[in-house]
Amino acid sequence: MGKTRREFLAETTLGVAAGVMGGGALAHDGAAAEAAGGGFDAVEEDPSQQQPAGAPPAFGTGAGVGPEPSPATFSEAEKLVQVKLSEAECAQAAKSWRGNMSTLYERRTGPRKVELGAAVVPFSRTVSVLPGHKAGAASNRFVRSKSDPGPLPAKEEDIAFATVTRLSRWVEQRKLSSERLTQIYLKRIGQYDPKLRCVITMTEELALEQARKADTEIASGKYRGPLHGIPWGGKDLLDTAGIRTTYGAEPYRDRVPKDDAAVVKRLHAAGAVLIAKLSLGALALNDIWFGGQTMNPWLLEEGASGSSAGPGAATAAGLVGFAIGSETGGSIVAPSMRCGVTGLRPTYGRVPRTGAMTLCWSLDKLGAMTRSVEDTLLVLQAISGPDAGDVSSVPSTLDFDASRSVKGLRVGYFPAWMKEAPATDVDRAALETVRKVGMVPVEVSLPDWPYQALDLILFAEGAAAFEELTLSGGLNQLREQTYDAWPNIFRQSRFLSAVDFVQADRFRRKVCGEMAGVFEKVDVLLVPSLRDDILTITNHTGHPSLTMRAGFVEVAEARTDWAPDPSRPLPKFSPPRRVPHGVTLIGRLFDEGTVGSAGLGLERAFAVVNERPPGF
Repeated sequence: MGKTRREFLAETTLGVAAGVMGGGALAHDGAAAEAAGGGFDAVEEDPSQQQPAGAPPAFGTGAGVGPEPSPATFSEAEKLVQVKLSEAECAQAAKSWRGNMSTLYERRTGPRKVELGAAVVPFSRTVSVLPGHKAGAASNRFVRSKSDPGPLPAKEEDIAFATVTRLSRWVEQRKLSSERLTQIYLKRIGQYDPKLRCVITMTEELALEQARKADTEIASGKYRGPLHGIPWGGKDLLDTAGIRTTYGAEPYRDRVPKDDAAVVKRLHAAGAVLIAKLSLGALALNDIWFGGQTMNPWLLEEGASGSSAGPGAATAAGLVGFAIGSETGGSIVAPSMRCGVTGLRPTYGRVPRTGAMTLCWSLDKLGAMTRSVEDTLLVLQAISGPDAGDVSSVPSTLDFDASRSVKGLRVGYFPAWMKEAPATDVDRAALETVRKVGMVPVEVSLPDWPYQALDLILFAEGAAAFEELTLSGGLNQLREQTYDAWPNIFRQSRFLSAVDFVQADRFRRKVCGEMAGVFEKVDVLLVPSLRDDILTITNHTGHPSLTMRAGFVEVAEARTDWAPDPSRPLPKFSPPRRVPHGVTLIGRLFDEGTVGSAGLGLERAFAVVNERPPGF
């Protein structure tokens, strides 16, 4: 009797090709097998032992490669992914692993390695536009406030802390030159950055060049808009041509990109003045980078929170007119809360990430951090729109009118969340303020689901984005090596289940459906900013958020982004210290205009936005 088809394939070079193909779609003809590395013609066999024409390749026929696992290997691995196999199933899995599965790793282990490179994005594309919906309102308009900015203050610090809304009017009216404003901020950075450690790289030469150009253009009647001549700082994961972009991480501290990120190009086109590259926690986690920890201007004994630590601290301390931060799982919300600034995390896909460090392709977002609500919308208008380098960016509309009435807007809230930590009296008072300004509170709910299961996506994508750094040992250069830092999490993530990744993605779709149902009942949501459930949910569903100062609380101990560590006790305060506290508004997908209107109404009623951190 001739050899069986499986025996034949296992003994030929075709078996190697079939094993490789087993990791993807099955080949249906000899040409596909040949393209995979071997062809039927390459094997000289007795015709009587060849398989009939048209017989497809089969799983389990690959040449055995890689380490030899044992049943005990699977018994131990079960603990990582929480599945249970019988002894017989473990034995079968071990015996067939090298033929079934090991070849799936050839892309990484060789011999035919394929380098992916940072520019290659996943084939599956995340889009926030739900079926049957459009990206934004029916109309596309932007009406900024028309209020007089008042006379130019005599004191430089009063100018430095002014909002973009006021600064832009003074610059437009030529009461304040861009060069003078830039010099004010440069001086303040020199004075206060040693306390805050919020600047990684100064861009003084470029800033002065851009400021002088702005003054010349404005004097000649060429006014580009509200950001023209306004100094800003960018989180140091935005590429800047010829200026180092370090990701806050030791392995990249001398990295100098050739091109500007899309957002940087758009701000240059708007006439804004890049004054500094601002700190971020290494690889966009928390607030510790290779230069130390970025500190909170309101409480110098604690970190600024992260990972947009530098944008939060610099904006709060009046070192920049505005800043650009990024968020994957809370990195705009948290430092905005801690530092008492206003942070707008746009809808996923509204602002392109081209030229920004990738942590998670399906989660990363870029947004403004400012000293007022209207400022965030002024910046959003300038940086919105698709870019060919970001396949998830989409065309969208923005309908914002600073004079819009907020009366009648339905504001959803979760009653239980308002009664328990991390909600405070400030959060509960904000709900009362909703009523006072004429908006209508509406109770809403979501299923009691394990939303943290979605973080499997965050960990898997992050580990994939930094695979080379992980496997090469480059992560060992990072300052933080605690169990809750990226080095350990990226290594652990190598053992997450691919099946569970797909299931998490399906769960994500289900959660998106629930959120769509909530927004059929309300116009915006008011939530405690650092409620873990809503941070996780809305970052995965792509909804926009606006975090804004709503009042003040007292703290008896410094706060931290890191897991509790007895070896690193946190400073305690007696009497307690007074610090700002913010609330967060969540909007419909691509409806930042309504979020901004609601935020403006609350900002005026809260009347706490103008207070500055002592000593700055």
